[in-house]
Amino acid sequence: SVSIPLIDQLNCDFVVHGDDFVTNADGQDAYLDVKAKGRMRMVKRTEGVSTTDLVGRMLLMTKSHLRERSDSVGSDTGERAAEVRAAGISQFLPTTRRIIQFANGKAPKPTDRIVYVDGAWDLFHIGHVETLRKAKALGDFLIVGVHDDPTVNEHKGGNYPVMNLHERCLNVLSCKYVDEVIIGAPYVINRDLLTSMNIAVVVQGTTTRLAPHDEAVCDPYVLAKELNIYQEVPSTTDLCTEDIVQRIIDNRLRYLKRNEGKAAKEKAYLQTKEFVQEM
Repeated sequence: SVSIPLIDQLNCDFVVHGDDFVTNADGQDAYLDVKAKGRMRMVKRTEGVSTTDLVGRMLLMTKSHLRERSDSVGSDTGERAAEVRAAGISQFLPTTRRIIQFANGKAPKPTDRIVYVDGAWDLFHIGHVETLRKAKALGDFLIVGVHDDPTVNEHKGGNYPVMNLHERCLNVLSCKYVDEVIIGAPYVINRDLLTSMNIAVVVQGTTTRLAPHDEAVCDPYVLAKELNIYQEVPSTTDLCTEDIVQRIIDNRLRYLKRNEGKAAKEKAYLQTKEFVQEM
């Protein structure tokens, strides 16, 4: 729970949270003390983006589940059925207004050195942020390509990506180093992309690369390398999306129990929520 002494220590006037109900480990309102003192401000949460939902999706990614996608869960029973119930259903509504809210609205100047980096950007984490920070440092304007769901699944397999294309785009847009996003970027860097976006540098991160699913597939950066505009930036962390998923799987039973309770609260929120004017 958030306490008044804590926010005073951090020199904060208010605590801000979305309009969904948040509980502590004891099932009590996590912001009860702050609300009582009049130092709580509620804002409309981004519809359909839920940590509970994401954990639920990862709970379904057991080792056997990673090898083969299953589109039907209706016949599951027992422990597997419990996982499905805890997973929840994404309610995300990808509107143009929502994307604009996350974007910085900047356009490149004629003199800007434009940098391009692509990837899946699934379960956006510190490794992604570091790659984007280093990529931005190589120029003035950073464009990030986000591959669509079929492309990511083709190259990573299993039930990847955990987050869908629009969710991943919002994550990337929320990073301060990003100026523009290409939604559903091509897997292979081509001349049309480089010319249309006036790209001067093509960057690949050591932890964000999307490996070919077939060794016979050509290098997607071959053109950029031939034009001598390709640059690889090493990551300062070994953390990757698979590591995050594995942590959830390794603690599967604990998270399953936790998520069943949170999923119930999430469902209750969706059924009883009222309109909240956005700031």
